[in-house]
Amino acid sequence: MTQAQRDISRKLRVLNYAKECRNVSKACRYFGIGRQAFYEWKKAYERYGEEGLINKRPCPINPTLRTPPEIEEKVLYLRKKYHLGQQRIAWFLERYHNMKISPAGVWHVLKRNGMNRLPGVAPISPDTVLT
Repeated sequence: MTQAQRDISRKLRVLNYAKECRNVSKACRYFGIGRQAFYEWKKAYERYGEEGLINKRPCPINPTLRTPPEIEEKVLYLRKKYHLGQQRIAWFLERYHNMKISPAGVWHVLKRNGMNRLPGVAPISPDTVLT
């Protein structure tokens, strides 16, 4: 069962229960949702059918706000090659490539590509003697 199918079945259960017991407040308390959400689901179901019950993104993706591909490519290269953190990558790109990106922007690029964590260091065992 996909996530969309789970969303539809859960919301339909709530709507059907409210219709059976003829009490929206009771149905919302039973399922732990707010009445505003219930009425939004009901309105979407009446207007679009089951397709209206699928959870959607709150806003469209705006590609003009996304980091340009050439900067994103350099960020990923610096992370893979030199294992730099987000602050140092931002400094490096500004100093040597005249590319302006914030450390938070670097983090978002790394997060989007699954590289937001630096490679871990092997833990020191208690038997290891430090000199």
